[in-house]
Formats: sequence, C-alpha cells, structure tokens
Amino acid sequence: MKFKHVLPIFVLSIIFAGCSKPAGELVGVGTQGNFKEAAPYGMVYIKKGAFMMGSNSQSAIFDQPDDPKMVTIDAFWMDETEITNSEYKQFVYWVRDSIAYKLLVDAGFTEYAIQPKYEDFDEENYAINWKKKIPWNSVDEDVKEALSPLFFSDGQINNSRLHYSYSWKNYDEAALPRNRFDVSKGRYPEGASVRVDTAWIDEHNGIHDSTIVRQLTQPSDLLTHMIINVYPDTMTWVRDFEYAYNEPLLLKYFSHVGFSEYPVVGVTWEQADAFCNWRTDYMHDHGDPTTQRYRLPTEAEWEYAARGGRKMATYPWGGNYARDSKGCFLANFKPYRGSYSDDTGTATMKVAQFRPNDFGLFDMAGNVAEWTISAYNTTSNWVVNDLNPNHQYRARKDDPNVMKRKVIKGGSWKDISYYLQCATRTYEYQYESRPYIGFRCVRSHIGSEE
Repeated sequence: MKFKHVLPIFVLSIIFAGCSKPAGELVGVGTQGNFKEAAPYGMVYIKKGAFMMGSNSQSAIFDQPDDPKMVTIDAFWMDETEITNSEYKQFVYWVRDSIAYKLLVDAGFTEYAIQPKYEDFDEENYAINWKKKIPWNSVDEDVKEALSPLFFSDGQINNSRLHYSYSWKNYDEAALPRNRFDVSKGRYPEGASVRVDTAWIDEHNGIHDSTIVRQLTQPSDLLTHMIINVYPDTMTWVRDFEYAYNEPLLLKYFSHVGFSEYPVVGVTWEQADAFCNWRTDYMHDHGDPTTQRYRLPTEAEWEYAARGGRKMATYPWGGNYARDSKGCFLANFKPYRGSYSDDTGTATMKVAQFRPNDFGLFDMAGNVAEWTISAYNTTSNWVVNDLNPNHQYRARKDDPNVMKRKVIKGGSWKDISYYLQCATRTYEYQYESRPYIGFRCVRSHIGSEE
C-alpha cells in the first residue's frame, strides 16, 4: 500500500524537478518573462523619444524662454481627448453618492454598508455597499431626513457639500538632506521635520486648511491631507467675461446632456489633481491594482506629445500655420478680432472635432488650454534635467502666490494662434478656475517598449 502512494509522488517530483529552475542558482523571484501593459481605456500610447523642448523661433512674449533644450522623455499613456463633462461627472457623482451612503449609515441604515457578519457594526470602519441603490425619491421621513444635508430647502442639490478627501506623501520633504533616513540606526535623524498641509471641515461645512511643521519619525508624517470641493465653478462663464451674455453657458454647460462631450472647464488645478487621485483609486479598486498612478502631465511630456513625433513642429499638426492648404482652420481658437465662429466654433466645442496629431491625440491645440503638473518659472528650461525634465513644486497653503503658478499649455477657444503653438507656455494660479482651461491625464508606462 505504501508503494502505491510513493510511486505517483516520486513521478510527480521528477516532472516538477525537470520544469523547475536549477537549485542553488541565482534565478530571481516572481514571474519571469516579457510583460506587456494593457492599454488603458481612452488613452493613447506615447512612445519614448527625444525632442528639442522650447520655442523654435524668437518668442513674441518677453517672459518666454527662448533657449531650446534637447531632452528625452520616457514612454507614457495620455488621454486622447481632454476630460469631458461626462467623464468629470462620474467623479462628481461618485463623491455625491459616497456622501449619501455615509449619511444613511450614520443615520442607522446599516444595510448600505458592508461589514463582517461575525463582528459588531463599526461606525468608523466599514465598506460602502455600492450594489444597494440610494433611495433618492424615498417617501420615508427618516431616509429624507438622513439625506437632507445634501440638499437645499427647495430640493436642489447643495454642490458646496461635495467634498473629496485625499492624501499624498511629500517626497520633496523626504528628499531633504536633513531628513535622510539613517538605515544604520533604523530611524530618521534627530530634529528631522516636515512642512505639510492639513485640512478639516468645520460645523458649518466650511473647508479649512493650514500649513504645519511636525516632527518626522515615521513615513506617515510625510502625508499632506487635502479636502477639495469637486464641483466646477460654473460662474466663471459670467465672472470672466464682463458685459457679455453667457448665462446660458453658466446654467447648462456642465449640467445638460447636450454638453456631455464638451471639455470640462471651471476646474482648478487642485480639482484636476484630486480627479487624478480619484481616478487612480477607482482603477485600483475595480481594475488592476498594480498600475501606475494617473496624474497631470509634466510640461515636457505635454509638449512632446503635442508635437506628435515631429521634433520641430510649430503646431501639433506639423505645419507652421493655423490653416490647411484649402484655407480651413485646424483648431478651435480666435482667428480674428471678434470672429470666434470662423473656425466653426464660438466658445468650446465637442472634443475630437479636428484631426488628431500623429500620436492620435485630439485638441492638443485650441478648444481649451490644459493644466500641467509643472510649476511655472520663466527660467525652468535652464535648470531642469535633460531626462524627463520637470520643475515641480507642490505649493503649501502659506506659500506666496508666486509659488502657486502652474504651467498651462495648448491655447483655447478665446486665444490667438500664437498660444496654440506646441512650445508656447503661460500660467494660471492653482486655485483659480477659468472657462477656457481644462485638463487631461497621463499615466507612466510600465515595462519595455511595445
């Protein structure tokens, strides 16, 4: 009987031994072989390459850097269009719904939470039961009372309640020489400290944030905590254009289905950054948890992508003019004084209405200008590295405004053609929102080139 059991085991041992790696040799760990990253939905693959970053000719504006620099960019993924109203609404609705679920659970409706059946309900730590629909139209008075903080007294949603909370590590603080981790002692140096932001909500639902300095003793001390209201500022359509009748856009641009495929505007850099954080977490929760994080592009990545592989391209389509050979305009911008409609658009247009560049990216010129992750500095071309260059600084609450400027690229529907050029750069403050600035996301590529 023993031999009947031993023989199969012996045979299997021989088989596995023949297929396994040689014992006692350096064979590495984990899965070996070629890795190929799956293409993210709605994104275009931008292969690595080198290009001359900066203006191809004398700048028309004095503060533009006129010294081009040869740089190399690693491969990455980029949204083929600007983020649309429809896509940004997914973020807004997720925030709205998550708040609604929390209000219901806090009111005692624990069926909207997921928890281990063998434990008592934990009011602080639970997972949302997304499969159970929110009873928005319930006639139950207790349910209506629970959800009431999300609404005004007239039944309209209170968008000022749509807060998104997230955190990130301040690697710039960790990289300071005084904060270098001492591996021989297993701790940070004596006196190590970090300057980070923290945020909280008061009893009137107001968001407050401030900069604090705290002792660095563990990695969690590097965290900055942010709370952002996610709803776009629709008032920008009126605020930014005096003596103009833009009320129809104020009232319907973000809310009406007719504008679903138009680029989202009225979002600050801070809101765009929060969107990238949410998009990353959403992917990690529902898709592949090993992917790189979504983020805003660096200025260099954006310019490289806009050129479409044409190293000296003035515009994304490769030519030196904003018209084609038939005299047709190639982007949505302001061709002449007051003649917004000569390029078929007046204000913003649906995304992807003009031909893409050679990388397959739409609207890299015109329609809306786009936020980048890079901090604005007139001399950044002189100091950045020539490999994946980026002048990045996450401004703190107590920093001066000059340190809160972010590079925007691409020009918009209200700009003349100069601002549509690939190398042209300008800026906006990270806390400002405009009806002509939107954004798109990128994601660093994993593995070898395809």
